[in-house]
Amino acid sequence: METSAPDSAPVYPQAPTGLRRPALIAGGLTLVVAVVSILVGHPLFAVFFLLGIAAILVNALLVKRAVDAVTAELNPRKTALALNSAMRLGAITALALLAAFLVQPDGLGAMFGLAIGQVVLVLNTVIPVMKGLRSQP
Repeated sequence: METSAPDSAPVYPQAPTGLRRPALIAGGLTLVVAVVSILVGHPLFAVFFLLGIAAILVNALLVKRAVDAVTAELNPRKTALALNSAMRLGAITALALLAAFLVQPDGLGAMFGLAIGQVVLVLNTVIPVMKGLRSQP
């Protein structure tokens, strides 16, 4: 049985950071949601769902840019990045909740869009990393 040296650092696979695949998956899910919501008589649900998905994808792009900017600094500060992300997520959530309360029941589509979009982004990152970890000796 072979083991790595105890003083060697673990090697983690590169996590995908592109948004093309998550956007395509989210677009397909939005199309399915649009068809179902039109069939049940709530087309605005699909519109709010699309807005939630779009908000998550835009947020992911802004997070990537913020991380690139912070890591390019000579002395990167995590607090600026954390505050930036917290404010942006707070604003997105507040807008989705406002839509959910003001445009009932169709406004809930924004909350569902946020949730499904986040799941798509997380799975897009986790699955390739897990596959990479399993393929390591």
